[in-house]
Amino acid sequence: MSELTFTCLEEVAEHLRSSLENGVPQSRNKVRNINQTLLFAYNGTGKTRLSMAFKDLGKQEENRDTLYFNAFTEDLFRWDNDLENDEQRVLKINQNSRFFNGLQELEMENRIRPLLQRYSDFDFFIDYDDWVVNFTREIETEAGAEVETVEHIKVSRGEENIFVWCFFLAVAQLAVDQQEAYRWVKYLYIDDPISSLDDNNAIAVASHLAQLLKAANNRIKSVISSHHTLFFNVMWNELNEKKKLQPYFLSYDKEAQVYKLRYTNSTPFFHHVALLEQLHQASDSGNLFTYHFNILRSILEKTATFHGFKNFSACIEQGDDDPDGILHARLINILSHGNYSLFEPMEMTEENKGHFRRILNKFLSNYRFNPELLPEPAELQEPVANQDQTEQLVETN
Repeated sequence: MSELTFTCLEEVAEHLRSSLENGVPQSRNKVRNINQTLLFAYNGTGKTRLSMAFKDLGKQEENRDTLYFNAFTEDLFRWDNDLENDEQRVLKINQNSRFFNGLQELEMENRIRPLLQRYSDFDFFIDYDDWVVNFTREIETEAGAEVETVEHIKVSRGEENIFVWCFFLAVAQLAVDQQEAYRWVKYLYIDDPISSLDDNNAIAVASHLAQLLKAANNRIKSVISSHHTLFFNVMWNELNEKKKLQPYFLSYDKEAQVYKLRYTNSTPFFHHVALLEQLHQASDSGNLFTYHFNILRSILEKTATFHGFKNFSACIEQGDDDPDGILHARLINILSHGNYSLFEPMEMTEENKGHFRRILNKFLSNYRFNPELLPEPAELQEPVANQDQTEQLVETN
């Protein structure tokens, strides 16, 4: 499949809907039906906006067809920390949202609790009069002979995310089971459900979600988007059994101002090639900004890990001006940790552009990539600098 380009996220959403509804062409007369679309994209690409665009396409007056989980879902819950007394800490529920319709009648506590117990050691109960959630935890007394229940605890951000996620899963399960109140659900759109989670929980969430989606069979189709490579890979391994999964890498080309979809196969690591293409094009055009050092460092770190090195500096070729490999490693280390906004980018100095090109081109020479995507770099005149100059280079950016 060739790369697809779109001028806006609404067009991407239309394509995703069409693929789920009509299948993906395989040849002139053959179409492959798909039940799930898996998207990998970096934060800032527009994943949340895409989920809302997808949802909006399914709204017709009061009717809708998409049950979604994203940052807006998480915002339906907010903390009241009882700043006056610091005692009655509760998580408030936005009772005006249609997401919570029939909450009490559907006995959601009994549906959420078994899910939550998979991931955490705290409990909760919902006060339907005040629309708040009270979290509790059992702890041993000082003597260790008894256990007491502590109420109104403030759970961590990761635990809060897990609770909200389990809340959504309970609702999604109702849709999968075709409960009357959720028969309108035709699509599930799930965007980054594992914020603030460690890898162990990321694997558990992905595996559990995959089981739910497989149970939906062809009745409900889904889109799952994430920036987390481990989560992406687990979802692929779990869902691709019946070959009804379509995985993409979503990116945004700032220069051309288009969104791009690429088939990623079994892992999202093809995005490293896409990023290298962007760096290569920026290097050739001279449109190099300080945040490009952040991208380069990320690629060097992943390459070093893959090859068993402890530090990304092992992937930087030593040159005559840097025999110990210290200068350029230090340059990347400093420039990739500066306060460089992606929304207000600063252009590199000409001297730093030279250092950037040298590091990138040597990397591409040492680690072979498809020359059709990344042409052999031209020989460049290497910038001359010493370690004392590094701080000056940083200050000028």
